[in-house]
Amino acid sequence: MVDSTTASATPTLAERVDRRVWVAGFLMLLFALVPLYAWLADDVYVLTYFGRMLIFALAAVGLNLILGFGAMASLGHAMYFGFGAYTVGILSTWGVANGWLHLSVALAVTVLIAVPVGWIALRTRGMAFIMITLAFAQLFFYVFVSLRSFGGDEGLSLTELSGFGALTGNKYAIYLSLLLTLILVLWFTHRLVKSRFGLVLRASRHNEPRLNALGTASQPYRLVAYVLSAQICAVAGFFMANLTGFVSPSLMSWLISAEFMVMVLLGGMGTVFGPVIGAAGLLLIEDGLKTVTEHWPLILGPLIVLAVIWLRQGLWGLMAPSGSKQASSADQGDH
Repeated sequence: MVDSTTASATPTLAERVDRRVWVAGFLMLLFALVPLYAWLADDVYVLTYFGRMLIFALAAVGLNLILGFGAMASLGHAMYFGFGAYTVGILSTWGVANGWLHLSVALAVTVLIAVPVGWIALRTRGMAFIMITLAFAQLFFYVFVSLRSFGGDEGLSLTELSGFGALTGNKYAIYLSLLLTLILVLWFTHRLVKSRFGLVLRASRHNEPRLNALGTASQPYRLVAYVLSAQICAVAGFFMANLTGFVSPSLMSWLISAEFMVMVLLGGMGTVFGPVIGAAGLLLIEDGLKTVTEHWPLILGPLIVLAVIWLRQGLWGLMAPSGSKQASSADQGDH
């Protein structure tokens, strides 16, 4: 006869599996079902709406790589977001339609800019790092505002999207490609933060001087993380241009960088899936408030402040199993 105490102590499947795994799976399933709903309801707008949510989630995941795991608070990542979008816009204006070339140029330009910017910014810490990244972002923002041949501050409507054969301009193909890219980036981030590279990056977040004293130079790791983070944001910008068919300097505004940061904080810094929850949550709250009042920023601002104060682990941490052990494991990138 099985002792009742022993039986009750045996964890069920639901208890053994972190509830956040179910939440993440359910949310990704909902995203995957959006094209089916759009096809049945003949409503392509939902692809743009949820596609925008996926794009911001992708950019937030990119920023979280340095903010959550490396404690590098950048207010300039919208610059790379804009590079990805404007690469599509400018090359299309010049008659270059190859989508793979668009993506390759976007990544190459991002590397060329991110390496020197990151090298300079990483020589500082704290507020100085934030201000340097912001300064470079504002510099390029005004550069693109002055490009009258590409729309200036009014932006540029794309006459031709990135060419991928028969899939060119197909909203369903763009959305599914975006969803697949987000899944791949989440998998890549999960693997990266569990590798030796991720261990060094997380160690530099907590005590960089001790890490350097042990013989591991942290700067190369942090610079590579910064460049990878920038490239993920550039890919998000690439999708934004193709999804909306429009690019403008506003995509490079520091306000967009601030939104990325809020999404990371709201979802949960230092977690792999948290930024996706944060992006979806912030955009849904914004749209909900817009339907109630035109003064929605006055409500949203205090809500974000309260969320950051009371939800130290973000929405992702709020869903963690009870106990400090699980909460702390999220900080290590286990989920």
